Amino acid sequence: MNGKDLISGRTTLGIELGSTRIKAVLIGEDYTTLASGGETWENRLENGFWTYHLDEVWQGLQNAVQKLSDDVQKRYGVPLSVPEAIGISGMMHGYLAFDKSGKQLAPFLTWRNTNTEQSAKLLTKEFGFNIPQRWSIAQLYQAILNKEEHVKDISYLTTLAGYVHWKLTGQKVLGIGEASGMFPIDSNSNNFNAKMVSQFDSLIGGSKFSWKLSDILPKVLNAGENAGSLTAEGAKLLDPKGGLAAGIPLCPPEGDAGTGMVATNSVAVRTGNVSAGTSIFAMIVLEKELSKVYQEIDMVTTPSGKPVAMVHCNNCTTDLDAWVKLFSEVNETVGATVDKGKLYDVLYEKALEADPDCGGLLSYNYDAGEVITGLEQGRPLFTRMPDSRFSLANFMRALLFSTMATLKIGMDILTEKEHVRLDKILGHGGLFKTKIVGQRLMAAALKTPVAVMETAGEGGAWGIALLAAYLQQKEGTLESFLAQKVFGKNSGDLLEPDAKDVQGFTAFMKQYTKGIAIERAAVEHLQ
Repeated sequence: MNGKDLISGRTTLGIELGSTRIKAVLIGEDYTTLASGGETWENRLENGFWTYHLDEVWQGLQNAVQKLSDDVQKRYGVPLSVPEAIGISGMMHGYLAFDKSGKQLAPFLTWRNTNTEQSAKLLTKEFGFNIPQRWSIAQLYQAILNKEEHVKDISYLTTLAGYVHWKLTGQKVLGIGEASGMFPIDSNSNNFNAKMVSQFDSLIGGSKFSWKLSDILPKVLNAGENAGSLTAEGAKLLDPKGGLAAGIPLCPPEGDAGTGMVATNSVAVRTGNVSAGTSIFAMIVLEKELSKVYQEIDMVTTPSGKPVAMVHCNNCTTDLDAWVKLFSEVNETVGATVDKGKLYDVLYEKALEADPDCGGLLSYNYDAGEVITGLEQGRPLFTRMPDSRFSLANFMRALLFSTMATLKIGMDILTEKEHVRLDKILGHGGLFKTKIVGQRLMAAALKTPVAVMETAGEGGAWGIALLAAYLQQKEGTLESFLAQKVFGKNSGDLLEPDAKDVQGFTAFMKQYTKGIAIERAAVEHLQ
């Protein structure tokens, strides 16, 4: 595509605020990425809670958009022109509360926090529907149970994606997939479950707040619905240099789970995907409802409202990344220079030389708490026996297996108890960037063929850009748009489970589950 085509506006812009990176991508009329820009950021542990400051949100967004603009100029010799549509995505779940003047009332609590065990259990019992600790409604009810002063003044409760979208457009809305991580969705009405909303209002009736739940929640929208336009103030917030103009339409804001489904063409029934980065989660689009409520399984939706079983784990690559950083420091200490990407590739590939069972090495990658295994706080732990085969290859394989272990525990509920069957799983996220390695080991862990598309590295920013394109070109369902227009015959490179890898992972998990008690003891001892 030449510069004139870019100026003509036949593009859409997608922005995603991930756990460690804010990324902006511009896609063309063939849905491929034309240019991109990114900015790293990191959550912080303050007063025992994982959070980000909202000024960092806007600084990161502006830097990412500026880098995108620079990339457009470098590649095509023209400034970033007005895209046809914009989409905003962010980390799913969380707690962002504001008063009627728009003032933030409490620190932003991210999905990583596990402080809501009491409220989550009470709401699950009240609704007969699993309410995970990281859901917005669990955070709200916990604040009520804690008698936190700010609750009475809440005028709007939203997520990170919803907050950014609100500030850019003035619209208090959410895409249905993102909304399903705030409060249960009724897939018949494609809205928040009215019965459960009423149950919640009755539950807190004695608190005598001036608001009811429906007053403070965002409006729920489906993929393809108009979610407002960029205001003049929003354009300045996003691009202070004036490259973006007011009036650009925005699609409904979505969470990283929804954009991951879109980016892997996993929005139709009997499809599924695994997103593996700071957290790891599997999304399985269901043909029928589960037979019972499981604490380990979240019920959410696709961006078009189809029911999805979600297995979400708070921990994936954070501990592994810390070890790679340590190896990088060793290189620097001895005067060696190794490209970061090359170092990851070499270390990941080393894992394929390991003993199938990691030689008896065990790693617990819990940087944060983990609901599935009953850990309130994170305590990364690496352990071995004196006679374990301690080699670099086994060490790396143990680190990689640990990123998948908790997911496996949750997925076994779907495959063994609910007999959910999948032809394949689509993998995307940082764990799959090194070719073959993450894909092969994930196939062994889930005993299911895993496919990785060339677009796997594009991630959620590309996924939300596709949803923005769907807003502008809406023809048929989201499922048909993705299958026919975007992906065509591209189903990804498929890798079948290797029998030795499966046997090795099974042996690893047998020891891993035994050692969970040691991990819990470490948490209790160090509290």
